[in-house]
Amino acid sequence: MSLRYYIFLKDVLVLALTAFGGPQAHIAIMFKLLVEKRRYLSEQELIELNALCSILPGPTSTQTITAIGYKIGGPNLAYITLLIWILPAATIMAIAAVAITYLQEQGISLAFLRYLQPMAVGFVAYAGYMISSKVVHTKTAVILMVVSAILAYFFSSPWVFPVLLLAGGAVTALRFKQHPLEKDKKLKIEWANFILFVAVLVVAALLGAYTSSLPVRLFENFYRNGTLVFGGGQVLIPLLYSEFVDFKHYLTGEEFLSGYAIVQALPGPTFSFCSFVGNLAMRRYGIAGQFLGSFVATVGIFLPGTFLIFFVIRFWDELKKYRVVRASLEGISAVSSGMVVAAAILLYHPVPNTPLNFGIVVATFSLLMFTKIPAPILILTGLLLGFLL
Repeated sequence: MSLRYYIFLKDVLVLALTAFGGPQAHIAIMFKLLVEKRRYLSEQELIELNALCSILPGPTSTQTITAIGYKIGGPNLAYITLLIWILPAATIMAIAAVAITYLQEQGISLAFLRYLQPMAVGFVAYAGYMISSKVVHTKTAVILMVVSAILAYFFSSPWVFPVLLLAGGAVTALRFKQHPLEKDKKLKIEWANFILFVAVLVVAALLGAYTSSLPVRLFENFYRNGTLVFGGGQVLIPLLYSEFVDFKHYLTGEEFLSGYAIVQALPGPTFSFCSFVGNLAMRRYGIAGQFLGSFVATVGIFLPGTFLIFFVIRFWDELKKYRVVRASLEGISAVSSGMVVAAAILLYHPVPNTPLNFGIVVATFSLLMFTKIPAPILILTGLLLGFLL
Protein backbone atom coordinates (compact mmCIF):
# COMPACT_ATOMS: atom_id res chain seq x y z
CA MET A 1 0.00 0.00 0.00
CA SER A 2 1.35 3.47 -0.91
CA LEU A 3 2.08 6.18 1.67
CA ARG A 4 -0.89 8.21 0.37
CA TYR A 5 -3.26 5.33 1.29
CA TYR A 6 -1.83 5.12 4.83
CA ILE A 7 -2.26 8.89 5.28
CA PHE A 8 -5.86 8.61 4.01
CA LEU A 9 -6.64 5.73 6.42
CA LYS A 10 -5.12 7.74 9.29
CA ASP A 11 -7.47 10.60 8.30
CA VAL A 12 -10.43 8.18 8.28
CA LEU A 13 -9.48 7.07 11.81
CA VAL A 14 -9.27 10.73 12.89
CA LEU A 15 -12.79 11.26 11.46
CA ALA A 16 -14.07 8.09 13.16
CA LEU A 17 -12.80 9.45 16.49
CA THR A 18 -13.77 13.14 16.04
CA ALA A 19 -16.75 13.42 13.61
CA PHE A 20 -19.66 14.17 15.94
CA GLY A 21 -23.26 15.17 15.18
CA GLY A 22 -24.68 12.66 12.68
CA PRO A 23 -24.42 12.40 8.87
CA GLN A 24 -25.06 16.08 8.15
CA ALA A 25 -22.36 17.25 10.58
CA HIS A 26 -19.99 14.55 9.26
CA ILE A 27 -20.13 16.08 5.78
CA ALA A 28 -19.17 19.50 7.18
CA ILE A 29 -16.15 17.89 8.93
CA MET A 30 -15.24 15.93 5.75
CA PHE A 31 -15.20 19.24 3.87
CA LYS A 32 -12.64 20.62 6.30
CA LEU A 33 -10.31 17.61 6.44
CA LEU A 34 -10.67 15.73 3.13
CA VAL A 35 -11.34 18.67 0.77
CA GLU A 36 -9.81 21.86 2.22
CA LYS A 37 -6.83 20.35 4.05
CA ARG A 38 -5.89 17.19 2.10
CA ARG A 39 -7.53 17.85 -1.32
CA TYR A 40 -8.37 14.16 -1.91
CA LEU A 41 -11.32 15.41 -3.98
CA SER A 42 -12.98 18.71 -4.92
CA GLU A 43 -15.88 20.41 -3.09
CA GLN A 44 -18.16 19.59 -6.04
CA GLU A 45 -17.16 15.90 -6.03
CA LEU A 46 -17.92 15.58 -2.30
CA ILE A 47 -21.29 17.35 -2.68
CA GLU A 48 -22.20 15.05 -5.62
CA LEU A 49 -21.09 11.88 -3.79
CA ASN A 50 -23.09 12.89 -0.71
CA ALA A 51 -26.14 13.61 -2.90
CA LEU A 52 -25.79 10.16 -4.53
CA CYS A 53 -25.52 8.45 -1.12
CA SER A 54 -28.58 10.40 0.12
CA ILE A 55 -30.65 8.78 -2.67
CA LEU A 56 -29.50 5.26 -1.75
CA PRO A 57 -30.87 3.48 1.33
CA GLY A 58 -28.37 3.07 4.14
CA PRO A 59 -26.02 5.18 6.28
CA THR A 60 -25.24 8.30 4.19
CA SER A 61 -21.90 9.37 5.72
CA THR A 62 -20.66 5.75 5.82
CA GLN A 63 -21.44 5.30 2.13
CA THR A 64 -19.86 8.69 1.32
CA ILE A 65 -16.55 7.95 3.05
CA THR A 66 -16.49 4.41 1.57
CA ALA A 67 -17.02 5.93 -1.89
CA ILE A 68 -14.15 8.39 -1.28
CA GLY A 69 -11.92 5.42 -0.33
CA TYR A 70 -12.96 3.71 -3.58
CA LYS A 71 -12.13 6.80 -5.67
CA ILE A 72 -8.68 7.08 -4.07
CA GLY A 73 -7.60 3.43 -4.00
CA GLY A 74 -10.24 1.08 -5.43
CA PRO A 75 -12.23 -1.70 -3.68
CA ASN A 76 -9.53 -2.87 -1.22
CA LEU A 77 -8.96 0.61 0.23
CA ALA A 78 -12.74 1.14 0.35
CA TYR A 79 -13.25 -2.04 2.46
CA ILE A 80 -10.53 -0.99 4.95
CA THR A 81 -12.01 2.54 5.05
CA LEU A 82 -15.40 1.07 5.92
CA LEU A 83 -14.00 -1.05 8.78
CA ILE A 84 -11.95 1.79 10.30
CA TRP A 85 -14.95 4.15 10.12
CA ILE A 86 -17.44 1.73 11.75
CA LEU A 87 -15.34 -0.08 14.35
CA PRO A 88 -14.71 2.58 17.08
CA ALA A 89 -18.33 3.74 17.50
CA ALA A 90 -19.83 0.23 17.19
CA THR A 91 -17.39 -1.11 19.82
CA ILE A 92 -18.09 1.78 22.22
CA MET A 93 -21.88 1.33 21.80
CA ALA A 94 -21.56 -2.40 22.58
CA ILE A 95 -19.56 -1.61 25.74
CA ALA A 96 -22.09 1.16 26.63
CA ALA A 97 -24.97 -1.35 26.44
CA VAL A 98 -23.15 -3.72 28.80
CA ALA A 99 -22.38 -0.76 31.11
CA ILE A 100 -26.02 0.42 31.08
CA THR A 101 -27.15 -3.09 31.99
CA TYR A 102 -24.73 -2.91 34.95
CA LEU A 103 -25.74 0.66 35.98
CA GLN A 104 -29.42 -0.31 35.97
CA GLU A 105 -28.68 -3.30 38.17
CA GLN A 106 -26.91 -0.87 40.57
CA GLY A 107 -29.72 1.78 40.36
CA ILE A 108 -27.41 4.59 39.05
CA SER A 109 -28.98 7.60 37.16
CA LEU A 110 -28.06 8.49 33.55
CA ALA A 111 -28.86 12.22 33.99
CA PHE A 112 -25.22 13.19 33.28
CA LEU A 113 -26.04 12.83 29.52
CA ARG A 114 -28.69 15.59 29.58
CA TYR A 115 -26.67 18.40 27.87
CA LEU A 116 -25.55 16.30 24.92
CA GLN A 117 -28.82 16.25 22.98
CA PRO A 118 -29.18 20.05 22.63
CA MET A 119 -25.50 20.14 21.63
CA ALA A 120 -26.22 17.55 18.89
CA VAL A 121 -29.00 19.85 17.57
CA GLY A 122 -26.41 22.66 17.39
CA PHE A 123 -24.09 20.41 15.38
CA VAL A 124 -26.83 19.53 12.87
CA ALA A 125 -27.93 23.20 12.54
CA TYR A 126 -24.33 24.16 11.78
CA ALA A 127 -24.10 21.37 9.17
CA GLY A 128 -27.32 22.63 7.56
CA TYR A 129 -25.84 26.12 7.26
CA MET A 130 -22.51 24.83 5.86
CA ILE A 131 -24.06 22.54 3.26
CA SER A 132 -26.69 25.04 2.07
CA SER A 133 -24.05 27.77 1.70
CA LYS A 134 -22.09 25.46 -0.63
CA VAL A 135 -24.90 23.99 -2.77
CA VAL A 136 -27.70 26.60 -2.92
CA HIS A 137 -26.76 29.21 -5.54
CA THR A 138 -29.91 29.70 -7.69
CA LYS A 139 -33.53 30.77 -7.05
CA THR A 140 -34.69 27.25 -8.01
CA ALA A 141 -32.29 25.71 -5.47
CA VAL A 142 -33.53 28.09 -2.72
CA ILE A 143 -37.18 27.17 -3.46
CA LEU A 144 -36.33 23.43 -3.50
CA MET A 145 -34.46 23.73 -0.19
CA VAL A 146 -37.34 25.57 1.55
CA VAL A 147 -40.08 23.27 0.16
CA SER A 148 -38.14 20.08 0.99
CA ALA A 149 -37.41 21.36 4.54
CA ILE A 150 -41.15 22.00 5.11
CA LEU A 151 -42.23 18.62 3.65
CA ALA A 152 -39.47 16.67 5.47
CA TYR A 153 -40.54 18.36 8.72
CA PHE A 154 -44.27 17.55 8.42
CA PHE A 155 -43.99 14.11 6.75
CA SER A 156 -41.32 12.03 8.48
CA SER A 157 -42.11 8.70 6.74
CA PRO A 158 -38.95 6.93 5.45
CA TRP A 159 -40.36 6.98 1.90
CA VAL A 160 -40.66 10.81 1.86
CA PHE A 161 -36.87 11.24 1.69
CA PRO A 162 -36.13 9.35 -1.58
CA VAL A 163 -39.27 10.81 -3.18
CA LEU A 164 -38.20 14.38 -2.31
CA LEU A 165 -34.64 13.77 -3.54
CA LEU A 166 -35.81 12.29 -6.84
CA ALA A 167 -38.41 15.06 -7.31
CA GLY A 168 -35.77 17.74 -6.67
CA GLY A 169 -33.47 16.06 -9.18
CA ALA A 170 -36.28 15.88 -11.74
CA VAL A 171 -36.98 19.65 -11.41
CA THR A 172 -33.41 20.72 -12.23
CA ALA A 173 -32.94 17.86 -14.76
CA LEU A 174 -35.41 19.72 -17.02
CA ARG A 175 -32.69 22.34 -17.55
CA PHE A 176 -30.11 19.83 -18.81
CA LYS A 177 -29.49 21.83 -22.03
CA GLN A 178 -27.64 24.45 -19.95
CA HIS A 179 -24.86 21.86 -19.42
CA PRO A 180 -22.23 21.15 -22.12
CA LEU A 181 -22.30 17.84 -23.99
CA GLU A 182 -19.61 15.27 -23.09
CA LYS A 183 -18.47 12.52 -25.42
CA ASP A 184 -17.08 9.04 -24.72
CA LYS A 185 -19.98 7.92 -22.54
CA LYS A 186 -19.51 4.16 -22.13
CA LEU A 187 -21.80 3.02 -19.34
CA LYS A 188 -20.74 -0.46 -18.22
CA ILE A 189 -22.78 -1.79 -15.28
CA GLU A 190 -21.48 -4.68 -13.16
CA TRP A 191 -24.46 -6.30 -11.41
CA ALA A 192 -22.64 -8.56 -8.89
CA ASN A 193 -23.09 -6.32 -5.83
CA PHE A 194 -26.75 -5.61 -6.62
CA ILE A 195 -27.45 -9.36 -6.97
CA LEU A 196 -25.68 -9.93 -3.62
CA PHE A 197 -27.80 -7.18 -2.04
CA VAL A 198 -31.07 -8.84 -3.15
CA ALA A 199 -29.87 -12.42 -2.46
CA VAL A 200 -28.88 -11.66 1.16
CA LEU A 201 -32.24 -9.89 1.69
CA VAL A 202 -34.20 -12.93 0.43
CA VAL A 203 -32.07 -15.53 2.29
CA ALA A 204 -32.19 -13.50 5.54
CA ALA A 205 -35.98 -13.14 5.25
CA LEU A 206 -36.41 -16.91 4.70
CA LEU A 207 -34.03 -17.87 7.53
CA GLY A 208 -35.65 -15.29 9.82
CA ALA A 209 -39.10 -16.76 9.12
CA TYR A 210 -38.09 -20.40 9.58
CA THR A 211 -35.63 -20.30 12.47
CA SER A 212 -36.09 -19.75 16.18
CA SER A 213 -32.50 -18.48 16.55
CA LEU A 214 -32.51 -14.92 17.94
CA PRO A 215 -29.14 -13.91 16.36
CA VAL A 216 -30.42 -14.98 12.90
CA ARG A 217 -33.70 -13.10 13.39
CA LEU A 218 -31.81 -10.01 14.62
CA PHE A 219 -29.60 -10.07 11.51
CA GLU A 220 -32.74 -10.24 9.33
CA ASN A 221 -34.42 -7.40 11.27
CA PHE A 222 -31.43 -5.07 10.93
CA TYR A 223 -30.68 -5.98 7.30
CA ARG A 224 -34.33 -5.26 6.41
CA ASN A 225 -34.19 -1.91 8.25
CA GLY A 226 -30.93 -1.11 6.43
CA THR A 227 -32.69 -1.52 3.08
CA LEU A 228 -35.59 0.78 4.10
CA VAL A 229 -33.76 3.75 5.63
CA PHE A 230 -33.20 6.82 3.45
CA GLY A 231 -31.80 10.02 4.95
CA GLY A 232 -29.44 8.78 7.68
CA GLY A 233 -29.63 7.92 11.36
CA GLN A 234 -32.43 10.35 12.28
CA VAL A 235 -34.80 8.33 10.08
CA LEU A 236 -33.59 5.01 11.49
CA ILE A 237 -34.40 5.89 15.13
CA PRO A 238 -38.26 5.89 14.87
CA LEU A 239 -38.15 2.62 12.86
CA LEU A 240 -36.03 0.89 15.53
CA TYR A 241 -38.19 2.26 18.33
CA SER A 242 -41.41 0.89 16.75
CA GLU A 243 -39.93 -2.56 16.12
CA PHE A 244 -37.69 -3.26 19.12
CA VAL A 245 -39.39 -1.27 21.91
CA ASP A 246 -43.11 -1.07 21.03
CA PHE A 247 -43.52 -4.36 19.15
CA LYS A 248 -40.87 -6.83 20.32
CA HIS A 249 -40.11 -5.38 23.79
CA TYR A 250 -36.40 -6.27 23.50
CA LEU A 251 -35.58 -3.10 25.48
CA THR A 252 -37.49 -0.38 27.34
CA GLY A 253 -38.16 3.15 26.10
CA GLU A 254 -35.83 4.52 28.79
CA GLU A 255 -32.99 2.21 27.73
CA PHE A 256 -33.54 3.11 24.07
CA LEU A 257 -33.41 6.89 24.76
CA SER A 258 -30.35 6.50 27.00
CA GLY A 259 -28.57 4.71 24.14
CA TYR A 260 -29.65 7.41 21.70
CA ALA A 261 -28.23 10.10 24.02
CA ILE A 262 -24.92 8.20 24.17
CA VAL A 263 -24.70 7.83 20.37
CA GLN A 264 -25.21 11.60 20.08
CA ALA A 265 -22.10 12.00 22.24
CA LEU A 266 -20.02 9.67 20.07
CA PRO A 267 -18.10 10.35 16.87
CA GLY A 268 -18.65 8.17 13.80
CA PRO A 269 -21.83 6.78 12.22
CA THR A 270 -25.21 7.19 13.98
CA PHE A 271 -26.09 3.69 12.69
CA SER A 272 -23.67 2.33 15.33
CA PHE A 273 -26.68 2.77 17.66
CA CYS A 274 -27.77 -0.64 16.28
CA SER A 275 -24.80 -2.22 18.08
CA PHE A 276 -26.42 -1.00 21.34
CA VAL A 277 -29.92 -2.26 20.45
CA GLY A 278 -28.65 -5.67 19.28
CA ASN A 279 -26.59 -6.00 22.45
CA LEU A 280 -29.53 -5.39 24.82
CA ALA A 281 -31.79 -7.65 22.73
CA MET A 282 -29.42 -10.55 23.56
CA ARG A 283 -28.79 -9.77 27.26
CA ARG A 284 -30.43 -12.95 28.54
CA TYR A 285 -27.56 -14.90 26.89
CA GLY A 286 -24.88 -13.21 29.07
CA ILE A 287 -22.02 -10.92 28.03
CA ALA A 288 -20.85 -13.20 25.17
CA GLY A 289 -24.43 -13.23 23.82
CA GLN A 290 -24.61 -9.44 24.13
CA PHE A 291 -21.47 -8.93 22.04
CA LEU A 292 -22.79 -11.44 19.47
CA GLY A 293 -25.99 -9.34 19.32
CA SER A 294 -23.89 -6.20 18.68
CA PHE A 295 -21.98 -7.99 15.90
CA VAL A 296 -25.01 -9.31 13.97
CA ALA A 297 -26.87 -5.99 14.36
CA THR A 298 -23.89 -3.96 13.11
CA VAL A 299 -23.22 -6.25 10.13
CA GLY A 300 -26.95 -6.39 9.34
CA ILE A 301 -27.51 -2.62 9.33
CA PHE A 302 -24.36 -1.64 7.38
CA LEU A 303 -24.32 -4.44 4.77
CA PRO A 304 -27.19 -3.30 2.46
CA GLY A 305 -25.80 0.23 2.03
CA THR A 306 -22.30 -1.20 1.45
CA PHE A 307 -23.51 -3.51 -1.33
CA LEU A 308 -25.38 -0.62 -2.99
CA ILE A 309 -22.53 1.93 -2.87
CA PHE A 310 -20.10 -0.66 -4.31
CA PHE A 311 -22.65 -1.35 -7.07
CA VAL A 312 -23.19 2.32 -8.04
CA ILE A 313 -19.70 3.82 -7.49
CA ARG A 314 -18.19 1.63 -10.25
CA PHE A 315 -20.13 3.47 -12.98
CA TRP A 316 -20.79 6.79 -11.20
CA ASP A 317 -18.13 8.84 -13.05
CA GLU A 318 -19.49 7.69 -16.43
CA LEU A 319 -23.11 8.22 -15.34
CA LYS A 320 -22.31 11.86 -14.37
CA LYS A 321 -21.27 12.59 -17.98
CA TYR A 322 -24.94 12.49 -19.03
CA ARG A 323 -26.28 16.06 -19.02
CA VAL A 324 -29.57 15.03 -17.40
CA VAL A 325 -27.74 13.39 -14.49
CA ARG A 326 -25.41 16.40 -14.02
CA ALA A 327 -28.36 18.80 -14.09
CA SER A 328 -30.34 16.69 -11.58
CA LEU A 329 -27.51 16.85 -9.00
CA GLU A 330 -28.24 20.56 -8.33
CA GLY A 331 -31.82 19.72 -7.28
CA ILE A 332 -30.80 16.65 -5.28
CA SER A 333 -28.15 18.66 -3.38
CA ALA A 334 -30.62 21.50 -2.64
CA VAL A 335 -33.24 19.03 -1.34
CA SER A 336 -30.69 17.22 0.84
CA SER A 337 -29.67 20.56 2.42
CA GLY A 338 -33.39 21.28 3.11
CA MET A 339 -33.67 17.88 4.81
CA VAL A 340 -30.74 18.80 7.08
CA VAL A 341 -32.58 21.97 8.16
CA ALA A 342 -35.69 19.88 8.92
CA ALA A 343 -33.55 17.33 10.84
CA ALA A 344 -32.19 20.09 13.10
CA ILE A 345 -35.74 21.24 13.99
CA LEU A 346 -37.05 17.67 14.43
CA LEU A 347 -34.13 16.73 16.68
CA TYR A 348 -34.98 19.65 18.98
CA HIS A 349 -38.51 18.31 19.65
CA PRO A 350 -37.54 15.58 22.20
CA VAL A 351 -35.30 18.09 24.04
CA PRO A 352 -37.11 19.89 26.91
CA ASN A 353 -37.76 23.42 25.56
CA THR A 354 -36.08 25.44 28.32
CA PRO A 355 -34.06 28.68 27.94
CA LEU A 356 -30.97 26.69 29.01
CA ASN A 357 -31.36 24.01 26.30
CA PHE A 358 -32.12 26.59 23.60
CA GLY A 359 -29.05 28.55 24.78
CA ILE A 360 -26.91 25.40 24.48
CA VAL A 361 -28.10 24.92 20.85
CA VAL A 362 -27.26 28.56 19.97
CA ALA A 363 -23.92 28.45 21.84
CA THR A 364 -22.87 25.19 20.10
CA PHE A 365 -23.78 26.62 16.66
CA SER A 366 -21.93 29.89 17.41
CA LEU A 367 -18.79 28.16 18.70
CA LEU A 368 -18.64 25.94 15.59
CA MET A 369 -19.30 28.95 13.35
CA PHE A 370 -16.95 31.54 14.84
CA THR A 371 -14.20 29.58 16.63
CA LYS A 372 -11.89 26.68 15.84
CA ILE A 373 -12.65 24.71 19.01
CA PRO A 374 -12.61 20.98 18.00
CA ALA A 375 -15.94 19.09 18.26
CA PRO A 376 -14.61 16.53 20.82
CA ILE A 377 -13.69 19.38 23.22
CA LEU A 378 -17.25 20.75 23.00
CA ILE A 379 -18.77 17.29 23.64
CA LEU A 380 -16.44 16.55 26.55
CA THR A 381 -17.30 19.95 28.06
CA GLY A 382 -21.02 19.02 27.80
CA LEU A 383 -20.34 15.68 29.54
CA LEU A 384 -18.29 17.38 32.26
CA LEU A 385 -21.07 19.94 32.92
CA GLY A 386 -23.55 17.03 33.12
CA PHE A 387 -21.45 15.42 35.85
CA LEU A 388 -20.77 18.64 37.79
CA LEU A 389 -24.27 20.16 37.65
